[in-house]
Amino acid sequence: MIRDLCQVVDLFTVVVRKMIVPSSKFNAVIAIAIAFTMSFAAVPQTYSAEPVPKGNRNARQPDIPGASKRRTEATKSTFDAKYEKIRDLIADDDRLRRKIRSVSKAYKIDPIHIVGALVGEHTYNVDAYDRLQTYYVKAISYAGERFRFEYDGESVVDFVKRPEFEACKEDSGSAELWTCREEVWEKSFRGKKVSGKSFPDDRFGAVFFQPFYAGQTFGLGQLNPLTALMHTDRVNKVSRLRKLDAGNAAEVYKAIMEPDSTLAYMAASIAESIENYRDLAGFDISGNPGLTATLYNVGNTLRRAKALGAENASRKKRGLKPKPPTENYYGWLVNQHEDELREIIER
Repeated sequence: MIRDLCQVVDLFTVVVRKMIVPSSKFNAVIAIAIAFTMSFAAVPQTYSAEPVPKGNRNARQPDIPGASKRRTEATKSTFDAKYEKIRDLIADDDRLRRKIRSVSKAYKIDPIHIVGALVGEHTYNVDAYDRLQTYYVKAISYAGERFRFEYDGESVVDFVKRPEFEACKEDSGSAELWTCREEVWEKSFRGKKVSGKSFPDDRFGAVFFQPFYAGQTFGLGQLNPLTALMHTDRVNKVSRLRKLDAGNAAEVYKAIMEPDSTLAYMAASIAESIENYRDLAGFDISGNPGLTATLYNVGNTLRRAKALGAENASRKKRGLKPKPPTENYYGWLVNQHEDELREIIER
């Protein structure tokens, strides 16, 4: 880099000498040239990510989990009927569409990504309420609940003070902090007995952040409280919403239950998944809503992006083509209906 800068300055010197520049100002001109050149040197190098084209990589829809099938059968519904219900909710509600477009613009993502996540959640995980207003009413019903995030009498606030979490710094930012804590859980506690206490072989979010029943998510975006805590810094910065605290479970649930705030957390989550796959896996997934919907469904995008990047680095050394990210059953549906969904959100 330094050699290149010197070559640029030498060339500039030759050019200036051929110009009519008073000798008294010659050194000043050269100094300006050096400063100008160094300003470019201060800009970090960027690497382009490979764009993932629209559409599905799988010719047929991947298998739908049995739990999703059982939930749908229990409500005497079908996946087609549930898809049509959430599609129609979005199509018939001008206010909701405006909110989706507005929050997408704020977080610099295509609105189709939020639509895709909504469609996937309400097709395979829960039924959509008939009107957006119902979600506001549901949020109010939880406003007075008194509960905390805990496992077996130990609050998560106290739990993360254990020495195993020492490397997770409070000042590192909410995404880095809670991702670190989730990784410590996976390595040091999940399915293990620590200091005489046994911990379930389950996700961190499922063990500590579902105080009512397992598998619980809430609101229009069906967010897990841990996801909201991870993205609270970004939402605070972009949407100016108050930062969330794991010690105030009621406020966390209020944030993910109210449609206005839950859309912001959805957008923040999707934006981060796009960034993680661009920076760590080398793929630009911003043009494929099925992939962002898949990641919204499975979570842990940082770990997944790192794993894919590492796998492809290994494949490259062996002379193999890189493995692209692939949609799951949930994202497959979104890509299958992308044109219809785009027409709705662009009205």
